[in-house]
Amino acid sequence: QVQLVESGGGLVQAGGSLRLSCAASESIFGFDAMGWYRQAPGKQRELVASISRGATNYVDSVKGRFTISRSAAKNTVYLQMNSLKPEDTAVYYCRMWSLIAGNYDYWGRGTQVTVSS
Repeated sequence: QVQLVESGGGLVQAGGSLRLSCAASESIFGFDAMGWYRQAPGKQRELVASISRGATNYVDSVKGRFTISRSAAKNTVYLQMNSLKPEDTAVYYCRMWSLIAGNYDYWGRGTQVTVSS
């Protein structure tokens, strides 16, 4: 069982930046897809950014502000978040999953991001 541990969350003022990290307990070299989700109070969890086979995707609300990247050497996926807005406040979760249905699917426990106005 692969363990994912997120870090880097915290309290920041609007317009500020944070970088989230997701460290895996083993090599991520062969993982099909990695991504960051977020869930705000009273809202459904949404996919914010993903990276799969070199291609990245972002939800419209973060395009141009967030960047997802990975370091296979460090078994880590990052989410650089710039120009943060109060509506970005949420718990952010890391996920690594297989593109084959029913195969591996790992989640972290989340890290809180709070953006004050």
